[in-house]
Amino acid sequence: MNASDLRIAMFSGNYNMTVDGANKALNRLAEFLLRQGVTLRVYSPTIDTPAFEPQGDLVSLPSVPIPGRSEYRVPYGLNDEVRRDLEDFRPNMMHISSPDFSARAAVEWARKRDIPVLGSVHTRFETYPRYYKLGFLEPLVETYLRNLYRKCDALVTPSQSMVDTLHEQRMHRDISIWSRGVDRTIFHPSKRDMEWRRAQGLADDDVAIVFLGRLVMEKGLDIFADTIVELRKEQVPHKVLVIGDGPARGWFEKTLPGGTFVGFQGGADLGRALASGDIFLNPSVTETFGNVTLEAMACGLPVVAAGATGSASLVEDWETGRLVEAGKPREFAEALSPYCKNPELRARHGEAGARAASEYSWDAINQVVVDTYLRLLEQRKA
Repeated sequence: MNASDLRIAMFSGNYNMTVDGANKALNRLAEFLLRQGVTLRVYSPTIDTPAFEPQGDLVSLPSVPIPGRSEYRVPYGLNDEVRRDLEDFRPNMMHISSPDFSARAAVEWARKRDIPVLGSVHTRFETYPRYYKLGFLEPLVETYLRNLYRKCDALVTPSQSMVDTLHEQRMHRDISIWSRGVDRTIFHPSKRDMEWRRAQGLADDDVAIVFLGRLVMEKGLDIFADTIVELRKEQVPHKVLVIGDGPARGWFEKTLPGGTFVGFQGGADLGRALASGDIFLNPSVTETFGNVTLEAMACGLPVVAAGATGSASLVEDWETGRLVEAGKPREFAEALSPYCKNPELRARHGEAGARAASEYSWDAINQVVVDTYLRLLEQRKA
């Protein structure tokens, strides 16, 4: 069996509504699949003004907006129209990428028809409640995820640290690594732009600590802010450069007076902004990989990150950056301080990170998913 024999129904909770690591990875996978001759149809909630044009045929799922987070919608099942579309499409492989109610219904639909299902795990959904003072819900979310993922034939996730976590949580036995790539034409040390920095109010000798991502609390904004407070207490010289936008921007700006907020950046503008920073701080524990960590490394920035799933598989402690126990602002500040004060250390660890990032090729990485599809089909035939 070849890739061209595949007919894949892919379910996403947010295929192109907003720009985040998960949907960028899915769209890159879709583009690769189509180049391999795969027949693909994507099922996802849709909106009138999506963030970007989707790859492949997109079928809209019934959905409702998340209260207070209207930029996201939750799909709530399969209506008759979607079920008819699935029957007409006749997939021989199901791929779910978000553990929502539509994905759950899609898995049941596939199991009744003896169609193998691959689940891709992009986000630590079970950790989200803790950022909204609902940590008591975490075990319930984990149980829900386990019940769903065990109905899949296999899982893929972006890092070895996340594979280990999923095994510990007893989510599945068959788990492979679907890593992430980086576009070196966009993310590269050569994209550093001193004129752009100056236009943002950053002097040439300022050391800019960068945050990159959606400005939502689950990205560890509180830990980032508390870390900066610790640096200010110790009078460590630095500036803050925030790249991104989101519903918590107002809170973040108020908490970090004097920070430089440049808003959402995409494509070449994002590469320029990131490479124009000096140190990357990623306190988040929700990522399964940490695309932003890899992009920062590709731009030649040393990385200080939480030693959690994702970054723990990317950052070599004391070589390309520092790994710090999650949720410890003082420890983050202690790890950042030498980089703020020592340009030689910044350069050495940044260069090591750029070399490490050069090994991540999108096509080679996405071929792993194709190989997994084919393996599952062969196992089902056997």
